[in-house]
Amino acid sequence: MSALDNKINERFPGLVVRKDLVKAVKGNAIVPTYVLEYLLGQYCATNDEESIQSGIETVREILRKHYVHRNEAGLIKSNIREKGRWKIIDRISVALNDKTDAYEASFANLGISKVLIDSGTVKAHPKLLVGGVWCIADIEYDYTEDKNVTPWILGSMKPIQLSQFDYEAYLEARKTFDTDEWIDLLFQTVGFDPEMFGRRSKLIQLMRLIPFVERNYNLIELGPKGTGKSHIFSEFSPHGILVSGGEVTVPKLFVNNSSGKIGLVGYWDVVALDEFAGKQKKVDKALVDILKNYMANKSFSRGVEPLGAEASMVFVGNTKHTVPYMLKNTDLFDELPDKYYDSAFIDRLHTYIPGWEVGVIRGEMFSGGYGFVVDYLAEILRHLRNDDFSDRYRDHFDLSPDISTRDRDGVHKTFSGLMKLLFPHGDATADEIEEILKLALEGRKRVKDQLMRIDTTYPDVDFSFTKKSGEKVVVTTLEEAEYPAFYHRRAQDTDGSSGNGAEGEGAVAERQVDHQQAEATDRAAPADAGPSEGHFSFAENQRGVTFDKLFGSYLTGASKITITDPYIRAFYQVRNLMELIETIAKSHSPADEVDVHLITCIDGIRPEKQEENLSAIASSCEGTGINFTWEFDDTNTIHARHIVTDTGWKIALDRGLDIFQQYEMNDAFSFANRLQQYRAVKAFEVIYLRSKT
Repeated sequence: MSALDNKINERFPGLVVRKDLVKAVKGNAIVPTYVLEYLLGQYCATNDEESIQSGIETVREILRKHYVHRNEAGLIKSNIREKGRWKIIDRISVALNDKTDAYEASFANLGISKVLIDSGTVKAHPKLLVGGVWCIADIEYDYTEDKNVTPWILGSMKPIQLSQFDYEAYLEARKTFDTDEWIDLLFQTVGFDPEMFGRRSKLIQLMRLIPFVERNYNLIELGPKGTGKSHIFSEFSPHGILVSGGEVTVPKLFVNNSSGKIGLVGYWDVVALDEFAGKQKKVDKALVDILKNYMANKSFSRGVEPLGAEASMVFVGNTKHTVPYMLKNTDLFDELPDKYYDSAFIDRLHTYIPGWEVGVIRGEMFSGGYGFVVDYLAEILRHLRNDDFSDRYRDHFDLSPDISTRDRDGVHKTFSGLMKLLFPHGDATADEIEEILKLALEGRKRVKDQLMRIDTTYPDVDFSFTKKSGEKVVVTTLEEAEYPAFYHRRAQDTDGSSGNGAEGEGAVAERQVDHQQAEATDRAAPADAGPSEGHFSFAENQRGVTFDKLFGSYLTGASKITITDPYIRAFYQVRNLMELIETIAKSHSPADEVDVHLITCIDGIRPEKQEENLSAIASSCEGTGINFTWEFDDTNTIHARHIVTDTGWKIALDRGLDIFQQYEMNDAFSFANRLQQYRAVKAFEVIYLRSKT
């Protein structure tokens, strides 16, 4: 186990589980993760391997004997009849039979209904009435000739949920983790390997948890298929429900006028609408109108009196086009159904998670480390809904007065949610608070910038904050930095100066030039303007960055190039070196020769493989006019990473050549494998210096 896993088990004994165990026990059981982890938490919440294996067998046996598969429902019914009583795991929903004035339970997989259940149980677990709850229940069979009486009897029932937790112990344990460790713990709890993701990617995915800690929080995430957008809302918590966007009706979501029965928002902490995108989807306008009022005012009315609720609303859907295509031709809400493509609805969204920054989930991304039993964390997050952390930045920063009340509310709720997730104990540094505040502003800015493309009545907003020292920090979205030529378009001016939702060409060009100049110090690709001195930074998840753009113009004309990087060891690092040499090959004349020399450190684990790979590069360079050599620094003390040419250029690299996030290197048909511009990068900086001699 890693040092972090040992620490997790030490600080949260009995409340954590190894995340790969879920796959080990699930088999073909179509059951939410929180149900499986509830069982694993009873028998496998330990780091003792022998106890874990014993617990796995126990959980498998429980599932084998008591989980109801639909195709085996007949066998389970027979067992109940023959034995008189049988324990089952199933999803139970309850409805009131007003003709008999009795509550009746239905079992989703077992396929039986009209099972009498006492009103006390229903009052204790009201979610039985809406959507149903996974339970462990004892079912009895008592046949009677009265056709109006069902032979099935509910003996006992226990929802699969944590019964109690110690919140103060949770806060005390949190204090013993540093911020990176805590982020990794939460990330492993969600089920992913933190080693496979950068810090920004982790925080973006953890933003999906904010609806569970913030009341009446409105979140949207649109992005490509297969990025796990709906996973958290279907599998993570017994307090959230995921429903198909096409199946939502006013009675189901809010209240049924004929029965007076309140809908999903009255019983669940989070209501997520899946498959929300799709221009051709038919949507009830009355539903959209009530939803807009609820998202703005936390209340709705379908009769005489208004009703309030606390459920957060989440909208997740797939996009069909790339980000630059949407920015050039429409906007980032392009895929919404027509009736939701409404500025009043969009303006009520507190944040927009950029789903395109989350990579398609691959098998190696899942965690084998320890994380909270999700039901335990779900109860903690629900408890945190009572707190408000929205003002915790004010000792260090002041938001721009230009930010409107609605924008400020969105920023505050996102900031509060992230603070509760990461710093429930309240101990955050100014730099950590600044990082969270930037994410909160960015999420709301993404919404507002698209509104300005849709509706001419929305004015420009200065999404910035000021440090107590007086320094102003302007927040930009990543796509704004990547595609400035397309991003800063506005809705059609009232004087009709342009069509297709864009302002006049002159105004667009002027705005783009101004923006590009403002970004030149930290975002622009240096090679676009030719070689010049400067300091450039690149954001995590940014795409379009290549060695050709970074280095090509600086290496042209050089006859000797020295690369110093202590970490050219693993295969992917050697591959990065080979791709740099490919850039050198493109930039030099076939009539010239170039000496390329590498200074690195020896691999302490597999030095022979490192030598073999470097020798392969040298052999590949033969006949190309490139002479590749290398040497190992025996002291293993080099830390600086840079490229130096005999033409006077020194390129300082804080990450060396290791700038790309992990991608599928074995897939010959992957664009990311073939072309660097399709890879997401880690956050890194490059400094170009020219010798004065």
